[in-house]
Amino acid sequence: MLYRTLGRTGIKVSSYCLGAMMFGKMANNDHDECARMIHRALDAGINFIDTADRYSDGDSEVIVGKALKGRRDDVVLATKVFGPMGDDPNRRGGSRRWVTQAVEDSLRRLQTDYIDLYQLHRPVPDTDIEETLSVLTDLMRAGKVRAIGASTFPASDIVEAQWVAERRGLARFRTEQPPYSILNRSIEREVLPTCQRYGMGVMAWSPLAKGMLTGKYRKGEPTPDTLRAKFFQKAMTDQQTLDKVEQLIALADGAGILLMHMALAFVVSHPALSSAIIGPRTPEQLEVLLAGVEVSLDDEILDRIDEIVPPGEDVGLLEGSAYIPPSLEQVALRRRPLPERAAR
Repeated sequence: MLYRTLGRTGIKVSSYCLGAMMFGKMANNDHDECARMIHRALDAGINFIDTADRYSDGDSEVIVGKALKGRRDDVVLATKVFGPMGDDPNRRGGSRRWVTQAVEDSLRRLQTDYIDLYQLHRPVPDTDIEETLSVLTDLMRAGKVRAIGASTFPASDIVEAQWVAERRGLARFRTEQPPYSILNRSIEREVLPTCQRYGMGVMAWSPLAKGMLTGKYRKGEPTPDTLRAKFFQKAMTDQQTLDKVEQLIALADGAGILLMHMALAFVVSHPALSSAIIGPRTPEQLEVLLAGVEVSLDDEILDRIDEIVPPGEDVGLLEGSAYIPPSLEQVALRRRPLPERAAR
């Protein structure tokens, strides 16, 4: 396994990060099997694990914590805060009130006294970023968190957070975790260059585009009865996406590699990327993913990928998981009051 520096933190992480979203009651509720998968990944050289409090309502963190007993110090452990953890409207977001509680809950579930990378899972428009950076800074000073990061932030929000941290003397986000795959390349326009400018490490989630790049989803064939197809029916049956997938399958076949291995190799070939997050649900899926660690793409294949999905463009649908800023989500922010809409 190749190890890369996580931005400028000095922390060395494996090029594959084991994502634990599929561990727990939402997907794989067999705790012992999930633990064996974690041990298998560690034995294969993966030293980076990413989870979140929100995954299976904390069950994912519980599984990771149990699995890491006796091996905690060998792992760079990342988790996240933001998503709702109950019906109480204050048990979510990025407020000092919630983050202070959420980190203690995560530490207890993970059975550890420190988190290597604590990330804000999404932007929180109703909370000043200074409020969140302030509490995260205090957690670092208390030794409960080693580094802080963000996930799925637009470039403008990344820049604002960096400026606020500098002006207020606060800890700054050291990492960003965006969606990135052959089918979702829009972050190449601004997010990745911004992260490089600020020396931020980048871990890509959904490098297989929700599974569209596994080779299971084919044009003209029945949609597989998978967990992701149930959650993201529109994304998994989008005809434009399937057209691109067919072209990518042909390219991978011609190169003598699996589509998913080509997809992962594409992600880790970008100079801004520290790690690609793999999210297996079963041991069999993990083994297939690990088999691709030695795949490297030459310029000819990368050029062909650029022809199929041009740099900076999104083809795959991020249905239900992308961050939608208030300016797009709230109609009132896009329309003046009716009496003010005329030009004169």
